[in-house]
Amino acid sequence: MSTHSAGAEGSNSIPALLHRNARAFANAPAYREKEYGIWQSWTWAQTLEEVEALALGLVDLGLAEGDFVAIIGRNRPRLYWSMIAAQMAGAIPVPLYQDAVAEEMAYVLGHCGARFVIAGDQEQVDKVIEIRDQLPEVEQMIYLDPRGLRKYDHSKLHQYAHVQDAGRAKRDELLPEITRRQARLDYDSTCVMLYTSGTTGKPKGVVLSNRNVIETSKSSSAFDDLRRSDEILAYLPMAWVGDFIFSVGQAMWTGFCTNCPESADTMQTDLREIGPTYYFAPPRVFETQLTNVMIRMEDAGRFKKWLFDVFMGHARKVGPDLLDGHPVSQWDRFKYKLGEFFIYGPLKNTLGLSRVRVGYTAGEAIGPEIFDFYRSLGINLKQLYGQTEATVFITAQPDGEVRSDTVGVCCPGVELKISEDGEVFYRSPGVFVEYFKNPESTASTKDAEGWVATGDAGFIEEGTGHLRIIDRAKDVGKMADGSLFAPKYVENKLKFFPNILEAVVFGNGREECTAFINIDLTAVGNWAERNNIGYASYQELARHPQVMDQVQSHVEEVNRSVAQDEMLSGCQVHRFVVLHKELDADDGELTRTRKVRRRIIEEKYADIIVALYDGSTSVSTVTEVTYEDGRKGSIAATLEIRSAAVQASGQKMAAE
Repeated sequence: MSTHSAGAEGSNSIPALLHRNARAFANAPAYREKEYGIWQSWTWAQTLEEVEALALGLVDLGLAEGDFVAIIGRNRPRLYWSMIAAQMAGAIPVPLYQDAVAEEMAYVLGHCGARFVIAGDQEQVDKVIEIRDQLPEVEQMIYLDPRGLRKYDHSKLHQYAHVQDAGRAKRDELLPEITRRQARLDYDSTCVMLYTSGTTGKPKGVVLSNRNVIETSKSSSAFDDLRRSDEILAYLPMAWVGDFIFSVGQAMWTGFCTNCPESADTMQTDLREIGPTYYFAPPRVFETQLTNVMIRMEDAGRFKKWLFDVFMGHARKVGPDLLDGHPVSQWDRFKYKLGEFFIYGPLKNTLGLSRVRVGYTAGEAIGPEIFDFYRSLGINLKQLYGQTEATVFITAQPDGEVRSDTVGVCCPGVELKISEDGEVFYRSPGVFVEYFKNPESTASTKDAEGWVATGDAGFIEEGTGHLRIIDRAKDVGKMADGSLFAPKYVENKLKFFPNILEAVVFGNGREECTAFINIDLTAVGNWAERNNIGYASYQELARHPQVMDQVQSHVEEVNRSVAQDEMLSGCQVHRFVVLHKELDADDGELTRTRKVRRRIIEEKYADIIVALYDGSTSVSTVTEVTYEDGRKGSIAATLEIRSAAVQASGQKMAAE
């Protein structure tokens, strides 16, 4: 059934949509979860009963309307049900990043004043207990997985199933209250509060209403003709707005099934078993999958590798045209069908993407070669541009208008404008209500007419209406000679190489650009093994002369590419260093969504930046690190600083 006929009647809140689905699609699968190697399934009717039982139990424990309920853990149906149950009881769900350390959680829990915490397992319970003395508002904790928690003090700690049992036992008594609370929910009631990643400071609580979530879900589902028969795999952090809109908003609007993997380790296997038809992944996931494919092909036999190279060459030539419905000769179609049989089909099956009808990537720019690789296989991979404050969708690529260098056209109901200084502004039904307890930031981000400043610099193409993003507006600066400095543009080009995991470019106000590089341990480690190069640590591999040579060749290739862009040719990297450790969210260098915290990196590695600009050929440094168990330590290293060849600009070369 298409979403277009789903109807909007009685759908002014997520719980109302759940009731509608339980009536309309009672026996259709709503959620699946793999546990102990076996897929378990719940219909929409069963899901309503589970959610209602939890909502009744929460009210029995004292949950009041307007309370905040923090939800921490990996993607599991019962944690999604927790969000809907909180809404059903008139409360506001606040999902947290499960890999956040206790101190990060303390800020969010304290800022929203959560009275209830629903945690996935002992690890998450322990984090909250560790910071409990900082959180006087937290009154009750509920846990899903009881392993390891039997001997804990259970006076304020409750098992999820027991809370549901209590709710069922008091159903007759409490159902009228739940019904009254649901009836008070409307389009302007708060649906969820999601915290930003906090690249420049403390995370901000983004308040999204039912109107924001449902209108965005409705229009985006229509845009891509999402259907009740679609399947998604929910594996992205539950605290991220993308997961909420895909796994809750769109799932509730369309009635499609949300599948939860057993663990991060089994994700690829579970992806293959489910075969989602609607799939989202950030560029890093697609890059990692492609890196693993290329590593396996390096180890393949000569004939198999030849076959792969021949058919992939053909796929790159005609695959995107076939996908977009452009004319392709009969011979090329026949050859592509052979490739589908020998290479593309088995490869898509291995990746778990055989059935993908609509695929999206967003969050960072994706390398054109990587993007084109997936589309050449016949996978309808597209790009979208969005923010938490927009309830995800600002622009997206319509079928038949897919390109690697844009992020698409305005989504339905969205308006765009570009300010005089190049910053992108939008307004739409998805525009957030406010930043919680932060009227100053709300006012500086959203004006009285509802226009929101994205913080990104870009422009709208004449004729096509496609939006192109250049960089974060706050990161765009000027070199000493006045030419444009756009670090993200260069960083993304560097990260297109499988050997480079992360890059940070410096140069604002300076004569030249320099860069920090992180190698990709998987890709470079595999290369080292094939070439019988031994190494004992990331640090040892990162400073190997041949690895440094590889990175230098990548930097110089990027410089040649950047030189062709007259506007950005001044952003070529003159000197670089391969860092002795991976940039890490636990060390505050990245956000939980793996965005670079540029200012923190500049402060933390100031000695290395000085060496990059003073002509040194090496620098000795000591860096504080955080281990998995929370202990602090330090890494000492002497890093080689290399110079990279730069090119004359495209204009100068043409003149010569």
